[in-house]
Amino acid sequence: MTGVRKLVQAIDPYLLLLLGTVGLAALLPATGAAATAVDGTATGAIALLFFLYGARLSTGEALAGIRHWRLHLTILTSTFVVFPLLGLAAWALVPWLLTEELHTGLLFLCLVPSTVQSSIAFTSLARGNVAGAIAAGSFSSLLGILLTPLLAALLIGTSGGFTADSLVRIAAQLLLPFLAGQLSRRWIRGFLTRHRPVLGMVDRAAILVVVYAAFSQGVNEGIWSEVSWRRLLALGAVLAVLLAVLLGLTAWGAKRLGFVREDRITIILAGSQKSLAAGLPMAGVIFGAQAAMAVLPLMLFHQMQLIVCAVLARRWAKDPEGPDQLPPVDGSDSR
Repeated sequence: MTGVRKLVQAIDPYLLLLLGTVGLAALLPATGAAATAVDGTATGAIALLFFLYGARLSTGEALAGIRHWRLHLTILTSTFVVFPLLGLAAWALVPWLLTEELHTGLLFLCLVPSTVQSSIAFTSLARGNVAGAIAAGSFSSLLGILLTPLLAALLIGTSGGFTADSLVRIAAQLLLPFLAGQLSRRWIRGFLTRHRPVLGMVDRAAILVVVYAAFSQGVNEGIWSEVSWRRLLALGAVLAVLLAVLLGLTAWGAKRLGFVREDRITIILAGSQKSLAAGLPMAGVIFGAQAAMAVLPLMLFHQMQLIVCAVLARRWAKDPEGPDQLPPVDGSDSR
């Protein structure tokens, strides 16, 4: 019962809202004039999200953290090199285990930047290098604005719905609002700080609108008739293996590179996670009508990473050993 209770506590309530939004789109998809209104609202929500991302991200603080460049380079390598390589390798699973559409979503998941909030929270809980996690998350978010669309164009291409028009949409809906947020940061920073809880709710509400628009469009296009329960179960198994491989690789790599315990915790927890908040609006811009299928692997992986990393962080928080005695990530007890 204790294990079940911990599992329930690890489930993100917001993911339940996301799943409820998917269910609403499946039962009551927006059509006709309502679909046009929802799509317009989603476009505005994406622009608002990236404006707020730009306004909140302190570029100066992020660049100040570059002193620990080995830590950040290791995490960025995991996020934007190791993950994409594994995503490309998963092509071997098509078509006997994954459909081409599900593999495209899996590959997109591998291109998304690392999460910020949860990696910082888990690093703090596990007594890791919190300052390093903050800087690494900032770097990943900043680079992801450019790298994720560029990698999507290079690795997914037009077969995944990425066209030249996507670059224009990305510039208009992602880059310009982000830059506008950065430029206006000095004037609105105080407002953002005072109203952080409210703006956090705005963030989450905007993402729900994006999800509803994407999945409504997917239902209207009939994409869900192409996915069976067997394929979904296979996808879940593949994502579980992907997460396990990344946790193992980051733990092994951090140890081989000689990082101390605190840095190793940060590398494992930041280098194995992907950002749902950044990935969902990006997918809406890049994939358009195919966004629903593209974000499905990301949504499943996000919940897996929260549960597993929460368990690991709690375990490492109770570890009484010295800074170089990092517990194994496979859950076995070496004590």
